[in-house]
Amino acid sequence: MNRVGIAVYASHSAIQILIGAKEEGLPITLFGPPEALKLYRRFPGLISNAVEYRGEDSLNLLKEQGNILVPSGSIVEYVGYEAIKRSGIPYFGLKELIKWESDWSLKLRLLREADIPIPKIFKEPQDVDSTVIVKLPGAKGGKGFFISKSPEEIESRIARLIADGKIKSLDDVCIQEYVVGATMYAHYFQSPIFDRLEITGFDIRYETNVDGLKRLPPSFTEEISPSFTVCGNIPVYPREKLLETFIEYGERFVEATKRLIPPGIVGPFCLECIVNEDLEPIVFEFSGRIVAGTNIYLLGSPYLKLYWGKEMSVGRRIAKEIKIAEETNRLNEIVT
Repeated sequence: MNRVGIAVYASHSAIQILIGAKEEGLPITLFGPPEALKLYRRFPGLISNAVEYRGEDSLNLLKEQGNILVPSGSIVEYVGYEAIKRSGIPYFGLKELIKWESDWSLKLRLLREADIPIPKIFKEPQDVDSTVIVKLPGAKGGKGFFISKSPEEIESRIARLIADGKIKSLDDVCIQEYVVGATMYAHYFQSPIFDRLEITGFDIRYETNVDGLKRLPPSFTEEISPSFTVCGNIPVYPREKLLETFIEYGERFVEATKRLIPPGIVGPFCLECIVNEDLEPIVFEFSGRIVAGTNIYLLGSPYLKLYWGKEMSVGRRIAKEIKIAEETNRLNEIVT
């Protein structure tokens, strides 16, 4: 039997997707620039087929070879919605969600539709009356984000970003209340095949230089502006009383995507939260596909054992959904 193949971009969470596809017996093609492919070739037997990414022509080739595109964060940044849409390559998940994830107004609309707590949003710098975090568009791993409580500083820095060509206008950034609490990123998997939402784990992002500043006395940090570029991920296990809240948030988010972007989200996604002192998760952002935080469960998530009786990575969970969908003639339910 010629199995459907998986195509994944060479970055972000590709290793666990490669391993998961092998475990489930699915052929997989890794694609990306030569300098990115170099890393994966270092590991014997990890990849059997690789394609140098040369824009849309590469997506067309992957489609002709019978592959399903499995998205990661790097897809948003380095391939993009328009190229994926034009190529027509089958996409594991909700393709239209890429556009919503890349646009702050659409992203906030979806979170509000889900009726889950979010931070206060400021439309204009002059409206700011508390400490805020200013976020750039796209999946940049926190790069370029900054904190301020000065309307003048925010306006000046946004103007500089526009002048440098990093953003087009004020509409490209999100000025968001800085919520004090513990970060906690909740990972989910929405399965059309089993008609259920599975919680797959949680992580904390390890960010430079904001995490490095914690190790310095306050007198040394006054002139250093914190930044939020992600360099790694740390496992965290929330108190069990929080699990029901996280699951309900995930269910609300799934239902919101069904209403606004039918047929709704498929596969992995992440709700990025701050848990405040009242043990209330505040959702400040979402990722509509697998996130790098799932790499902490490379050898298997204990949460997935609750559904499957064994630990598995999210990469293998993706491959399992695709494999079962193919075997039961239901691929149309998991790709868009």
